[in-house]
Amino acid sequence: MPTGPTDPSAGPAGASRPINPDVTLWLLSIAHAVNHAQAVLLPLVFLRIIVEFGVTVSEVAYLAAAGSFASGAVQLSYAKLTRIVSRRKLLAAGGIVFGAGFAAQAVAPSFATFAAVNVASRIGGSPQHPVGNALLAEQFPVSRRGFAISAHISGGNAGTVVVALFGALLIGILGWRWVVVLFGIPAVLIALAILFLVRESGHDRDAALAQGSVGDAFRTILRDPDHRWIYLAAVLGGGGRGLGVVNLFALLYLTGVIGLTSPMTDWMYGVLIVLSVPMPLIAGWLSDRLGRRPVIIGVYLGGAAAFAVFLLVGDALVGLWLGILLMGLFSFAESPQLQALLADIAPTSIRDASFALYFTLAFGVGSLWTAVYGAIIAWLGESAGLPMVFWLMAISFVLAALAVVRIREPSRGRPGIAVEAD
Repeated sequence: MPTGPTDPSAGPAGASRPINPDVTLWLLSIAHAVNHAQAVLLPLVFLRIIVEFGVTVSEVAYLAAAGSFASGAVQLSYAKLTRIVSRRKLLAAGGIVFGAGFAAQAVAPSFATFAAVNVASRIGGSPQHPVGNALLAEQFPVSRRGFAISAHISGGNAGTVVVALFGALLIGILGWRWVVVLFGIPAVLIALAILFLVRESGHDRDAALAQGSVGDAFRTILRDPDHRWIYLAAVLGGGGRGLGVVNLFALLYLTGVIGLTSPMTDWMYGVLIVLSVPMPLIAGWLSDRLGRRPVIIGVYLGGAAAFAVFLLVGDALVGLWLGILLMGLFSFAESPQLQALLADIAPTSIRDASFALYFTLAFGVGSLWTAVYGAIIAWLGESAGLPMVFWLMAISFVLAALAVVRIREPSRGRPGIAVEAD
């Protein structure tokens, strides 16, 4: 039986249910799998609506940026909401909106309607990262935190594998409208499971309330140079982040510039996504042993090299496969380690505010990269714009690595670090 703290909301004293971090991790990972499955399915759907609704690649890029920005911007509110509402309720409510909104795309009669429910769905998925990771950071000690957060991300990426292997086939058989319903319903079901099965101690909420106001928390965060460098790295790294960026533009580049067609593009896309599952786990295992900072820097530099290879090989099929493999190895592994480093440096009293601001910047401000990329493609055209996009991705990763160099990684077990006794 779990020996961690109990959930005071589960009933009167003595009837409270013990918290099981592994149950929390499993359910959050499954929810993340559905979240990522939808993220990877969207580029395949976008290819269909470009034809069906008569829109351009740049318009689709603007929609992707709008969804990311809306999802990122609302995450700042969780610094306050987690002081009022339990994390599991926020995760459950968000999951219901997320799944219902994704399924609602099926009845969209126009691009404008499709875009509206798409953005609403993205907003519903916004608690997954800041609220979910803060909950994991509360329940797992530092010695297991890197792997736990990476497992959360990799569990999510497992959902991408399903789409990578079967997404295009399902759309071909059922049509994109039925497929979005098929992937929307599970999000609602897992949200209900989180509501009824996940427990939490409220320890972080009590510490946050005792620390002061949300404004006090943000002032503490912004005075800390390590927080500022992590946030800068997150924004810069957003230029080449895996899901939502690399997977979208890699597919557009292969089809629009190189001229490859299905099934070759489907296989390349599938391999790229499959690698997103093991790599965060490997990086998390390494960061728990070698330290977060060297692993993050190595991943950023490896990712920059991968983008360069992908472009420099031209239309050589073997070279393109090498580029796909390298991007799969590096472009999906940086974000969970940066999040684990943030969890290490953020005291318990400001953990929710710290994650809320991180994801607002990483996925809100960071999403502006996608809008910039869309503008570049609209200005230069696909044949010249898409290669430029990948060069900018490489530059963004190099700059992010330089930002991480300035971060002072805390020693393990340092006083003040939020280590739970779970």
